[in-house]
Amino acid sequence: TVQYPVEHPEMFEKFGMSPSKGVLLYGPPGCGKTLLAKAIASECRSNFISVKGPELLTMWFGESEANVRGIFDKARQSAPCVLFFEELDSIATQ
Repeated sequence: TVQYPVEHPEMFEKFGMSPSKGVLLYGPPGCGKTLLAKAIASECRSNFISVKGPELLTMWFGESEANVRGIFDKARQSAPCVLFFEELDSIATQ
């Protein structure tokens, strides 16, 4: 699901499809999501950027949005890249 589109994008183009750009890993704490994301980055020879949810939030208007933009800009500059958001449940519990 993740590795094949990165290593063989021509197979998708051959059939007029675009390869997937992302995957959502969901599960309880401690089930190995971070380890799996690091392994995927290593196998695909990609950069790995880990972002903790609380690092994004600030009390100043517009600053949190600028932080998110900055993270995606950094990921674009270091492409191919695995961008991994951790602890998002601490931001939005419901």
